[in-house]
Amino acid sequence: MPNAAQPVVLIAEKLARSAMDVLGSDFDIRYVDGADRAALLPALADADAVLIRSATTMDAEALAAAPRLKVVARAGIGLDNVDVPAATARGVLVVNAPQSNIITAAEHAIALLMSVARQIPAAHATMAAGEWKRSKFMGVEIADKTVGVVGLGRIGQLFAARIAAFDTNVIAYDPYLQPARAAALGVTLVDLPTLLREADIISIHLPRTKETLGLIGAAELATVKPNVLIINAARGGLIDEQALADALAEGRVAGAGIDVYVTEPPAGDNPLLTAPNIVLTPHLGASTTEAQDKAGTAVARSVKLALRGDFVPDAVNVQAAGPVADDVRPWIPLASRLGTILTAVAGAVPAKVVVEVRGDLADSDTTILQLAAVRGIFGQVINEAVTFVNAPSLAAEHGLSLSGSSTKETGDYRSSITLQAAMTDGSSRSVSGTLSGPHQVAKLIEINDRHFDLRAEGDLLVLAYADRPGVMGTVGHLLGDAGVNILAAQISQEISGHASIMVLRVDGLPGSELLERIGASVSASAIRGIAAD
Repeated sequence: MPNAAQPVVLIAEKLARSAMDVLGSDFDIRYVDGADRAALLPALADADAVLIRSATTMDAEALAAAPRLKVVARAGIGLDNVDVPAATARGVLVVNAPQSNIITAAEHAIALLMSVARQIPAAHATMAAGEWKRSKFMGVEIADKTVGVVGLGRIGQLFAARIAAFDTNVIAYDPYLQPARAAALGVTLVDLPTLLREADIISIHLPRTKETLGLIGAAELATVKPNVLIINAARGGLIDEQALADALAEGRVAGAGIDVYVTEPPAGDNPLLTAPNIVLTPHLGASTTEAQDKAGTAVARSVKLALRGDFVPDAVNVQAAGPVADDVRPWIPLASRLGTILTAVAGAVPAKVVVEVRGDLADSDTTILQLAAVRGIFGQVINEAVTFVNAPSLAAEHGLSLSGSSTKETGDYRSSITLQAAMTDGSSRSVSGTLSGPHQVAKLIEINDRHFDLRAEGDLLVLAYADRPGVMGTVGHLLGDAGVNILAAQISQEISGHASIMVLRVDGLPGSELLERIGASVSASAIRGIAAD
């Protein structure tokens, strides 16, 4: 029987067995048919996470039915069936598996193209009917053709690389890609009218948005070459289905390969179902064993991270500016830890915090570190789970003003983070940290302008007291009597030499009664215990 305290993970669609293996025994796993709305809504009532594919719709109604929900995980790339703004408003993390099926999708576009170019499905159908109609099927070569790639994202780039191997000339339309990046890929950027006019083959690799819906309609198809082959294995609705069917019937388009539709499955009156010279597949772009395995395991890992409140690399609604760079990710736990230490040292939540980044790290977008700091500031002082999604709203609710700054000036370290805090009484506090050595060990290097060099991990005790001999001995004796071992310790004086801060890394936090006794025995002005993250 599952432990009642375990988070509930609701599996709304069939996932690879490997995803269940990743989740393991840490969760109360439940199952529901996500396409059955009447079953889905009540099942969401207890869910902390829900894992879906394309058949389950997580809209505002579904989100409202899930008061405990912390994460929606889509085992795939598209998020057409998830109301991301509504999830963000409720503090629910949305994750997907952006890398899971990119190879599979690119390969399927190639497969559709080859099937259309050589009329393979139609030829097979005649053979299956006992006919030999070799002269009926006259295909076209791919070599030496101009291939237009509409959308040069991850999948578009993979498709371009693969089709280039057929000795083709690759052009692309992507208004968001820098020309230098396209040149590095061996692709020439052009505008959409030029691509439509010059391409012998057009393959679409765009998401479905308000801007891309109906991007290629009757007016656009009127400009293409009559021998053009058109492939869409991206999203339904990017090509006007009726316009494409008409162009095929009139011979203004030579052939098409389509894997996606405005409505899925397509209704019986969909014009593409009866169009000539077309190859249709039932949204198979992600349908390989390898892709499903990657998607399931990726979102399962994300769910585990999200339910721990950790940073999730594949989150789509974290309020940070763009993807988090690899060189920034190791600093996220440190920023959170510094936030925890700051609240402990200050004894209260600050009114204002500036997250200052110094050194080489300043070259990267470090917005996420501000959210990590907020997670640490509130993590041990409020009952609500603090995530990277609800951190901004929690800060606003508690009157915390948050900002960031960066400078290339390094100081004593190649890179470092400082949390500068202004308290409601007008006083200020600060804590700083760095990552040290080849193993990127998190170090506490400053508290209130006093130098330290101590590992920031584990359980910590922080004492502020008037400097005098014997304090360390007294504290050590009381901890030893209680069976608490000191793993590391450091004392730093004010410049005046009259006051000190002691930081101890211990193998377990003492209880509140012992903390009070230790503080009283050394006349500490403050003593705080900081639990391990």
